[in-house]
Amino acid sequence: MALFLAVMTPLPGAAVAAATPETGTVDWKPCPDAAGVECGTVSVPIDWSAPSGAKIEIALARRKASDPAARIGSLLMDPGGPGGSGVAAVKSGWTLSPEITRRFDTVGFDPRGVGGSHQVLCGQAEETAPYPEVPATPAEFRLLAEHNRALGESCRRLTGPLFDFLDTRSVVRDMDAIRAALGERKLTYYGISYGTLMGQQYAEAYPDRVRAMVLDSNMDHSITTAWEFLRSETTSLQENFDQFADWCARTPSCALHGQDVHAVFADLYAKAGRGELVDPSSNTKITQMQLLGGAYSTLAEPDWARLAEMMAALYPGKAYQEKAYQEKTLPQGETARGAGDVPVPDSVPGVFCEDWRLPVHDVAELDFYRQALDFAEPDTKLSPIGWKSVTGCVGWPARVRNPPRPLSVHGAPPLLMLNSRYDPETPYEWAETASRQSGAVLLRYDGWGHGVYFRNSACVVGAADAYLISGKVPPRGTHCAGIDPAAAPAVMAAARPSF
Repeated sequence: MALFLAVMTPLPGAAVAAATPETGTVDWKPCPDAAGVECGTVSVPIDWSAPSGAKIEIALARRKASDPAARIGSLLMDPGGPGGSGVAAVKSGWTLSPEITRRFDTVGFDPRGVGGSHQVLCGQAEETAPYPEVPATPAEFRLLAEHNRALGESCRRLTGPLFDFLDTRSVVRDMDAIRAALGERKLTYYGISYGTLMGQQYAEAYPDRVRAMVLDSNMDHSITTAWEFLRSETTSLQENFDQFADWCARTPSCALHGQDVHAVFADLYAKAGRGELVDPSSNTKITQMQLLGGAYSTLAEPDWARLAEMMAALYPGKAYQEKAYQEKTLPQGETARGAGDVPVPDSVPGVFCEDWRLPVHDVAELDFYRQALDFAEPDTKLSPIGWKSVTGCVGWPARVRNPPRPLSVHGAPPLLMLNSRYDPETPYEWAETASRQSGAVLLRYDGWGHGVYFRNSACVVGAADAYLISGKVPPRGTHCAGIDPAAAPAVMAAARPSF
């Protein structure tokens, strides 16, 4: 297996500072589709190395602090992704606690290539073209690479020059332009999932411009190999499945209570592999990847009761009644597209493949990883989001502008990282690594699911809010007790990104 270590040069701090304006320049106007929310834009160069070149507008949305007398400043927020719209999130009411909204203007932004910030568009035909998700031969591996290359070229053709500048390094420059346009001397920020990578790299590039950052469910951008990315994602998914199985064994209301949950899932997986797992309500075959996607998405909520109900309904061959199961289990990025030969929005691979590009050189290497994970993690086999992330960059035509490397944060105030112990999207070990590299304080939520702040934990919210207001971090090693998934509300849709 040929693996490589990608090294990125540090972001140029002094040059960045000289190029960023320091006065408020946002022309806020009422958003026509959201009462109480203001909309605006900030102009940024497509290529920050050529600041006088072509520009795009970064879309913003703001809910002003409810108590102007107590206002501290602006809180910039990102709901993750890649591809999450901070503008849509703020318009939909996605905010932190009432105490935070009392003291801060809540500002969401659409990262470049997303929503109102020059949305990436790709060809409908290329998006919907079939391709081998799990290639088994050299010919199928070539088909996968050709599919990704054709998709990427369609995105470049329909999006224009921005396609080659979607990386998080460029987003960090945009964030600093937003900070300056808001009139803030220092940035206060909350980012979840992929939004944590933006926060981590902002603190690295502009340590003296950070006021406070809460980074919730963290990425680890120091992972440089496809194997380590796949292993960490799949191990975490298996740990979450084990937690679900234990809950089902002790909970009479579980639809599979009294049965061997591991055996049931293994049987469903085997049937899917033989092409025998069918949703009778749609007469659609469920693939192994779709079955894993169903487990992954419900474990990330977490909604253990619904996962048990879906498995129980499929086990005897019955349809899952809430909705066609096939709709629920498509992995992120694999959702059905609208009919017609029209451009479709899709920023996910463009962003991820400019930030990561985890190398896989041939089908033998990929199959070795698959077999190793199949042996190590008997239920989950492989993480569908991890697999899609790695294989989706095979043959991608854009260069990696922001390759993985360890964080190096010096001179910033303490950052606060939050992470669930059991998170199938951003594993806890990722947060451990990112906090160690950045010197951040890591608060561990001893519970389940992706996204910690919105778990209705007074312990988590109290610590995060106190930090955002005063800048005081909780003691290192702080834990917050997990809340039973049956009692904890699901994270808002705006905070349920690809990562």
